[in-house]
Amino acid sequence: MTHRLTASPKTCAWGYFDATLPPAIEIESGETIVIETVSGSPDHLPPAGQGFHVPPELLEIHAKSPRQLPGHILTGPVAVRGAMPGDVLEVRILDIALRQNWGWNIIRPLAGTLPEDFQTGRMVTIPLFPDEGRARLSWGLDLPLKPFFGVMGVAPPPNWGRISTIQPRAHGGNIDNKELVAGTTLFLPVLAEGALFSCGDGHGAQGDGEVCVTAIETALEGTFQMLLHKDMSLARPRAETPTHLVSMGFHEDLDRCAEIALKDMIAWICERTGLGREDAYMLCSLAGDLRITQTVNGNKGVHMMMARDLLKPR
Repeated sequence: MTHRLTASPKTCAWGYFDATLPPAIEIESGETIVIETVSGSPDHLPPAGQGFHVPPELLEIHAKSPRQLPGHILTGPVAVRGAMPGDVLEVRILDIALRQNWGWNIIRPLAGTLPEDFQTGRMVTIPLFPDEGRARLSWGLDLPLKPFFGVMGVAPPPNWGRISTIQPRAHGGNIDNKELVAGTTLFLPVLAEGALFSCGDGHGAQGDGEVCVTAIETALEGTFQMLLHKDMSLARPRAETPTHLVSMGFHEDLDRCAEIALKDMIAWICERTGLGREDAYMLCSLAGDLRITQTVNGNKGVHMMMARDLLKPR
């Protein structure tokens, strides 16, 4: 069965995750859901009269759903029946489609990877050509579109209270990992009853680092299949692409991020292959790639990529 969750003031939370937020919809494990998202505040809207489509629900959310905390507009949450803390939610990203023909990018003083170097704020509207798979940058460069959701996460533990969407944590959230395109799978630890999955922060394209704070921010529609695992446990998100395993570390310190991502990959290799920790550590040194996910969300991110075809059981 396939469900659809549209974006509206009733189904979107602006700026936060919260385990007490009532689910917008409940589905069974194994079912598929199409989720519509929107992105940006009134300051990010494109100039009028230039042929840009603004989803009407975005304007309605601006009018009726004030931002609760600094952060993104999320659609959800989606409850998965039977999900309990300690379980794992597998989110298969079946498809991602653009919902509008423009995106936006901002530079903000005192933010980003170079917070002191750019003292003038700037907002740029970027035309998108979904049928051609490209974005047109202001100096004429055509950039290939590789859409993904910057924010995908479950509700945090109830004792955390209401938290901003900006910092990625154990629940996922603002991961900003450009590997999470259609055809990949994200695994999230369930931290609250129902799991309560939400997504948003649509990106048309982004480089590793997302150094000026924003990617091509835009509205997306995602098709997800969600499966509940009672026989797995995770401390933090991980992902699989068609070719690679992806472990993730989040922390204010990039060194700690790298250590977390590496330790998780070592453990994952041992689970998957039966190798000892020393051999797994060596394999990570010989064939694993540590990459900077983003450096702008308070908690930074590092992910390790390991080719799946190297991991045959002993």
